[in-house]
Amino acid sequence: MYSLHEAIRRLHSRLDDGIVVVKRLERGTFVAYHREQRQKGSTSMTTAEYLQTPETVLPRELAYGVLRVAESPTAHHQRIVRDLTIALHGHTTARQLGEVLPAPMDVILDYDAALVVQPDILFVSAERASIVSDRVHGAPDLVVEVLSPHPRVGRLEERVAWFARYGVRECWLIDLARRAIVVLAFHDGVTSERALVAGPNTIESTVLPDLKLSAASIFGYLA
Repeated sequence: MYSLHEAIRRLHSRLDDGIVVVKRLERGTFVAYHREQRQKGSTSMTTAEYLQTPETVLPRELAYGVLRVAESPTAHHQRIVRDLTIALHGHTTARQLGEVLPAPMDVILDYDAALVVQPDILFVSAERASIVSDRVHGAPDLVVEVLSPHPRVGRLEERVAWFARYGVRECWLIDLARRAIVVLAFHDGVTSERALVAGPNTIESTVLPDLKLSAASIFGYLA
């Protein structure tokens, strides 16, 4: 039995997919193991317990009671997050549209079901500003996920399904390998529209319809 940070540290030397599952044994005590080592009957963590864990900058999520923690992102990943956050913040602030927040920021999609995620970037409209306090309590209007070569936390399909189910209106998937963006629009809990944006083509967003942002400007590989 270890503290949360010690339990995670003891696994960093292992060769794996970078995802660590952390379970709470008793107050202030945790056990960490890789996904393939997960045992049946492990005690689930509640949202209240998750919110009491030590602060960390490592990517993590609470997936229906299972706390999953991954390694820190790459420099390339963070450059995209930084530049896109600045661009979205400038656009939304100038028009008083709402608030843009980068990770790590807890988004509590379902408190009772112990479902908490940390999108790379999120936007909450001014009309729904009440959901933002110490954390985001509810679904953002827009979420952005920058895709690394290997999933950092959980499975992408799983996370997209959560976004759709719990009321996110739009999701951008930034594909570093292809230098392209997949824009997903959600309606009634499912994906209603899907668009691929690359090169000089501009993102067409239903959440931010006046935004003029191309894939080229995000990745910076064209003048």
